[in-house]
Parts: sequence; C-alpha cells; structure tokens
Amino acid sequence: MTKRDAAVEVQRFDLYFRLQHFLLFISVIILVITAIPMWGLRYPFSPFPAGVIDGFGGIERVRTVHIAAGFLLLFAFGYHILYILIHPAGRRDFLLMLPRKKDFRDFYQNILYFLGKTDTPPSFGRFAYFEKFDYWAVFWGSIIMIGTGFIMLYPAQVAVWLPPGAATAVSGAAREAHYHEAILAALALFIWHMYHVHLRPGKFPGSLVWWHGKITREEQEREHPLEREELLSLKTRR
Repeated sequence: MTKRDAAVEVQRFDLYFRLQHFLLFISVIILVITAIPMWGLRYPFSPFPAGVIDGFGGIERVRTVHIAAGFLLLFAFGYHILYILIHPAGRRDFLLMLPRKKDFRDFYQNILYFLGKTDTPPSFGRFAYFEKFDYWAVFWGSIIMIGTGFIMLYPAQVAVWLPPGAATAVSGAAREAHYHEAILAALALFIWHMYHVHLRPGKFPGSLVWWHGKITREEQEREHPLEREELLSLKTRR
C-alpha cells in the first residue's frame, strides 16, 4: 500500500451512529458531573460536595439537571434500539457485536503478544473484543441506570406494582445499584474507554472517528484487517 493509498479515508460510522454517540457522551458527562456532589453528600464533613452544589445554585437544581440528563440518556438508548431495529447498518453492527469464540481466542492471543510469548498479534474484524466489551458495558449499564433511576424518581408509582412491604427493600436496592453502577461506568469511561480510543499507541493524542466517522485505510489495515479483507473480497466479486 502506497502512502497515498494509506492516507485515503474510509467511512467507519454513519451520521446516525455518531449522533447516538454524541447524545450518549453529553448525557453521561452531565450525569457524572451532577452525580459526584450528590454522592458526596453521604460524607457531610467533606467541603467538596457543598462547593459544587453551591456552584450549581442549590441541590434542587443539581437534581433537576441530573434528571434531565437521565431522560437524555433514555432518549439516546431508545434511539439506538430503533437504529438496530430499522437501519441495515444498525442491525449489521449489532450482530457483529455479539460475542463469538474468536473473541476469546483473540483475547488469549493478545495476552501472549503483550507478554512477548508470540510475535503475532490477533487479527480483528470490524469490532475487536475490547470494543465489544465497551459496547455491552454501556448497553447493560444503561438498562441498569435507567431502570434504577426510574425506581428512585417514582417510588410511589413503583410501589403500587410490588407486594406489600417490598417497596422499601426494592427502593434501597435500586439506590445502591444506581450508585455503584455509576462508579463502575465512570471508571470504565475515563480509564478503559479513553485508553483504547484515545491514548493507546497509534491513537494518542486522540481519535476523531467519533466526530467524522472516518479512519484511514492504514488504520483499517492495522486495526481491522479482517474487515479490510472482507471489503476487498466483496469489491472483487462485483
């Protein structure tokens, strides 16, 4: 591949996918920013939560912004489900995101490669195993956060559907699940996702694929060689 060919850009993600990612990004960032001071209220001797809450204009405003961001997350998740059900690219990518035996083999091969036991890294298709991990962490995490968020927001309405005496236990469990899933989600976002998308070798100081949806042929050849081979094979058949 010549340098000119290597620099040619190919479309990896369409506008609909990028819009979903943008909505998810905005909602999660706002949720994290507003969640930290509310979570910090568990520790009344810390001055940090009170300072942030005062900056927002009071705890009620923090809660209002947090709830609005939660509904934005719900909208983004619903948009994604429709994208899967209606759009051909959405259905294709969802099926390709399903775990396969090859993902476990790739993970094992990557461990050997990182440990210097082999000189051959795994060859990935459209989505590598760590990208699938990212996706399913967000997918199930969104379900947990939205579900527990509704229980916390509408406790009286939820209690109507529960056996007598179960409402308090369910509300408490939802609150703890919401708090701890939020911590896991924040760690996954700011450590795992940021590293693999923006900080690892070949990506640093950052990737703009989330913005324009494009990667170069050289990137595709290096990071998704099996997808590149499949596309070339389809082109040859035509």
